[in-house]
Amino acid sequence: MTPEDIAGTLTKLFSTAEVKAIAPESWQVDTPTFRLLVLLSEDQTWLRVLLPIVPLQEAQPFLAQFLEANFDDTQEVRYALYDDVVWAVFQHNSSTLVSADFASAIARLVSLYEAGLDNVFNRLIEGRIRQIIQTAKQQGQSLAATMQSLERFYAEGLMGEINQTAETREQLLTAWQRQLERLWNQVEIN
Repeated sequence: MTPEDIAGTLTKLFSTAEVKAIAPESWQVDTPTFRLLVLLSEDQTWLRVLLPIVPLQEAQPFLAQFLEANFDDTQEVRYALYDDVVWAVFQHNSSTLVSADFASAIARLVSLYEAGLDNVFNRLIEGRIRQIIQTAKQQGQSLAATMQSLERFYAEGLMGEINQTAETREQLLTAWQRQLERLWNQVEIN
C-alpha cells in the first residue's frame, strides 16, 4: 500500500474530519471514543497501526490472559505493552498489504478496543471455574454436590457481598449453575 492508498482507505472507513496526517507517512484518527495511530516506516516498507486499550495498572491482573488471547483469539492483530499502556497493534509489510486486509485489521483493532478488559476478564473467570471443577472432581464431588457447596458458601456469607439481597444471590447462583454445566464435562482430572 502506498501512502495515498492508506489515506484513502482511512477516509473511507472514517470521516475526513476524523483523519489527520500528523507527519509524513503518519496519520491519526480521532473519533469520539478512541484515537487510532497509523505509522508507515521511513522507507515505507512497514506499516503499524496502534490503538490504546487500557492503562497497564488496570490490565496488570490480566496480563497472562492478554498473552493467551494473542495465541488463540486476536488473529492478525496483537496486544502489546508500551509506555504503561496495553495497545492493540497491527504490523504488516506495506508492499504486500491490500486495502481490504488493512480495513479488516482496523476493524479487529476497534473490536479489541471495544471489548476492553471484558474478554480477558472472562478468560480469567473461566480458568478459575475450571480449577473449581477440577478440584471438585478430584474430591469425588458431582456437579450437584459442587453446586450445593456454592449455595452453602453464599448462604453462610463466605461468598458474595455482605449486603447481598436474596434476588442477587439467586442470580449469581444461576450464573454459577450455567457455567458449571457448560464446563463440567470439558474438565478432566489430572
